[in-house]
Amino acid sequence: MHKIVLVDDHKLFRDGLKLLLNKTGKTEVVAEASNGKELLEIIENFTDAIVFMDIQMPEMNGIEATKEVLSVYPELKIIALTMFGEDEYYYQMIEAGVKGFLLKDTNMDEVMEAIELVAGGENCFSKELLYHIVRNLSQTKKTDYTDPNLSDREVEILQLICEGLSNHEIAEKLFISKRTVDKHRSNILDKTGTNNTASLVMYSIKQGIIKI
Repeated sequence: MHKIVLVDDHKLFRDGLKLLLNKTGKTEVVAEASNGKELLEIIENFTDAIVFMDIQMPEMNGIEATKEVLSVYPELKIIALTMFGEDEYYYQMIEAGVKGFLLKDTNMDEVMEAIELVAGGENCFSKELLYHIVRNLSQTKKTDYTDPNLSDREVEILQLICEGLSNHEIAEKLFISKRTVDKHRSNILDKTGTNNTASLVMYSIKQGIIKI
């Protein structure tokens, strides 16, 4: 049973999501907060839970709350809840250390998949949102590219990652094992100094490593 903490200033949204999560039999909402300040007051009792964090909230928003809580509990797993149109905050939330992004209108199957991935130590970003980030970044001015010493194979895999393919899909497309892709992805993250798929995509486009 995965424990969930909901942080959102709209009680109606929290009530609806809480009802859906508690009905799955796999998750339980153990605490709620209406802003980041309230989260900081209760989180010490729920550090083994996954936090669903809204971005725009009064008193203390999701960006500030994420930074604050992870400075004290760096192992805490946070999934940001967002809507299209909040692009200016995506990058700040990623830099703050969230493990995933979900759109607020995401279906429950994707929500449960995200919970399982994050609980297992992985990152999870809505494909729809990731494509949106890619489209937006492809229109920005690219900075000077510094070679991170990626191999040709790593560049090829990087391109596929930025197209939204999973490690399994990349393995099938390139006729190599998933374990090999896992290793390449780990090396790419190390060489580029990034820590998850979304930050890797942004780094890649800004540095001109890939072309969208």
